[in-house]
Amino acid sequence: VQLQASGGGVVHAGGSLSLSCVVSGTAFRINAMNWYRQVSGKQREFVAGITRDGTTNYLDSVKGRFTIARDNVENTVYLQMNSLKPEDTAVYYCNADAWERDYYGVDTMSNLWGQGTLVTVSS
Repeated sequence: VQLQASGGGVVHAGGSLSLSCVVSGTAFRINAMNWYRQVSGKQREFVAGITRDGTTNYLDSVKGRFTIARDNVENTVYLQMNSLKPEDTAVYYCNADAWERDYYGVDTMSNLWGQGTLVTVSS
């Protein structure tokens, strides 16, 4: 199972960007899907999360500006980022809890990360 994130780029302050992350492979169920971000030299921080039934949770500083959504058929999570600020500049990572069933019928859940996509907001 792999996560592939896309959609980063450079935008002026006040602008918008949309990120997406596709979970591919043999996972038969994806539970929580999340977005994190990391600035060089700092710890990775939680940005937004969404449960399978659509319950969302956000970092306080992005509430009202960012929206997380998911498509359970396409195993994709999205992050719409509006009113971007220079302090939103970071590498954004998607994260998901994915269930797989092995050859013997044993189900295992793994917490997986995408490769990161850079978002740069210029002032």
